[in-house]
Amino acid sequence: MTVTDIRPDDFGWLPADGFTFSLGLAERGHAWTSGHTAAAMDAAIGKMTVSGSMVEQAGTAYRKVLTIIEAAGLGAHEVTHVTEYVTIAGLAEYDQAAGVRDEVLGLHGGGDAGPTISTVVVDRLVRSAALLEVEIRASSGAGVVLAASERRQAGTWIASPVTEGHDGTVHLPTLVPLDASGEVVAPGDFTGQYRYCLERAGALLEQAGLSLDAAVTTYDYSTPATRGEYRRTHRVRTELLGGAGVYPGAGGILMSRLHHPDQLVAIDVTASRHPLELVNPGWERYDTLTYAPGVRAGRTLFMSGFAALDMETQEALHPGDLAAQAETTYGAVLQLLAHAGLGPQHLTSTIEFCVERALGDYKVVADVRERLLAPPWPASTGAICADLLRPEFLLEVFPTARYPEGA
Repeated sequence: MTVTDIRPDDFGWLPADGFTFSLGLAERGHAWTSGHTAAAMDAAIGKMTVSGSMVEQAGTAYRKVLTIIEAAGLGAHEVTHVTEYVTIAGLAEYDQAAGVRDEVLGLHGGGDAGPTISTVVVDRLVRSAALLEVEIRASSGAGVVLAASERRQAGTWIASPVTEGHDGTVHLPTLVPLDASGEVVAPGDFTGQYRYCLERAGALLEQAGLSLDAAVTTYDYSTPATRGEYRRTHRVRTELLGGAGVYPGAGGILMSRLHHPDQLVAIDVTASRHPLELVNPGWERYDTLTYAPGVRAGRTLFMSGFAALDMETQEALHPGDLAAQAETTYGAVLQLLAHAGLGPQHLTSTIEFCVERALGDYKVVADVRERLLAPPWPASTGAICADLLRPEFLLEVFPTARYPEGA
């Protein structure tokens, strides 16, 4: 069975066509959505608008994503993983959004059951009035809970379980340098906080019968002030990751602040039940790095974040030109896909981070996607960050793809 785009019969917030992303995708009892805010078409002005309080926006966003998975034959009780992109402006009211989530998913304030919750703090969203963007994954029967949540588990932002969803993918809650009482670990020490987050990920995976050797991606979020220290994470990653011979894919995004004002990093780790296989078209730069361009696990191709980088010289390309950077970025993604025997139609997800200074030109990325990608368009999310690890970069993309059955 192939991946298909989901088209609800009645989706009044926006049309299903005319975009270079799908509302959501489905495959044999599994579904995942694009990121959705409270944006809706205002017929009076012919534009998409966002309004309302955090509670109102969260309610609309969740109605949208649940309508999408219901069109794939799944329900709220079958959601396995939720990612919430909350803006810095909305962070103080985030508990209100969590309350809406618990209500619509029937979680009743938490507990051992329910989906894994990931929380990404972003500078802002594409629509300036949006406070929250939500994407979800669901599986028939609700997947498998591998490690039950504790009411306040050290190192995690939200008390939620570790779950296994589609194709053996294992989801962990966002790892943060906070202990069980909510105090910051290793204050002012970026590498100490980074190590703590990865060690907590390892502890959660051990509870699930796995280890950090099963990690397929580590996407980290830090602040511009840590950029000069970021290279020091190489030693931490060398010590903790890649024990089975394959490093995970990775990406690094800089936000103005994170979940706690004294926090310097947050890490989202995804793992897999399947053996890991390195996927590299021959880019030698990765021979000395602690992350891989692509990792195959089962039928899923997990990938590192891509930006406008010359893979041979490691030069940042097209400074100041978002359209050219998007072309180079997606060109590298397609090169990796081609090496894996895949094409743009096999992309299932793209998460785009655009720096705020380039937001005015962000629409040019859609033009590039329309030329280079193909239906069924991937489920996609876009968010705005303070900066990227290379100051010349304006865009970074986290892609995921799916191999056809039998491949």
